Amino acid sequence: MAIFVQDAGPDDGPAVVLLHGAGTSGWMWKRQIPALAADLRVLVPDLPGHGRSNAHPWVSIADTAELVAETISARTPDGKAHVVGLSLGGYVAAHLAATSPELLSSAVVSGVNVLPFPNPGTMRLIGRVMGPIIGWGPVVRANARNLGVPPEDFEGYRAAVRAMTRQAFRRVNEEVLDFRVPDQSKDSPCRVLAVAGENEHELIRRSLAGIAAAFPEGQARLAPGVGHGWNGEKPELFTAMIRSWALGDPLPEELLSV
Repeated sequence: MAIFVQDAGPDDGPAVVLLHGAGTSGWMWKRQIPALAADLRVLVPDLPGHGRSNAHPWVSIADTAELVAETISARTPDGKAHVVGLSLGGYVAAHLAATSPELLSSAVVSGVNVLPFPNPGTMRLIGRVMGPIIGWGPVVRANARNLGVPPEDFEGYRAAVRAMTRQAFRRVNEEVLDFRVPDQSKDSPCRVLAVAGENEHELIRRSLAGIAAAFPEGQARLAPGVGHGWNGEKPELFTAMIRSWALGDPLPEELLSV
């Protein structure tokens, strides 16, 4: 069963694939899609267990990367795309950049941790407890505040959270705790930009240098004054970053070197 993919922009434009985070869907890219689709081919999957792909069970990051690879092969003119991932989508993008560089023109990886958690057992327990109540109103509102979801986006965010399956939440939560960039990254020619919000969790900020160093063509940047879901906090900057990285232009000066 194929995952759902939204598309926009000219059929012959350079392809950009936008990969969303856990607990949301391709909906989260609503500000980036029209801005990029003026001259780029934009493909926006709903990942397994999320959005309009919630009937497709989440298996693993590697399995999801294969589904995205199939989408790139089938729906781009030359079988290549620039892949942009935030949070869960960033893990998938990093896996793709390491293991399937022949399909990627470049990658942007935002909000990804590759360092050991200090208390992984506790984190797993919290994930199991949160799973059944992740769509409960007070929990949704608290998570929206923590992610910096703009008030006008709250209803869309709530609908996306409630569309995610509990199976996907549980398995994703456990898998990302142990994520490391695949060893194939050292031989990958893919240009990779590792980025995070300046107000991100310390582990994610500290991971930037390691992700960039794992790829021969890796770079790292910080986005000032924002947190994890910064594509909604500073959409214009996020969009400018995507466009400049995909087209090989200088990155926005507002992004801070790491």
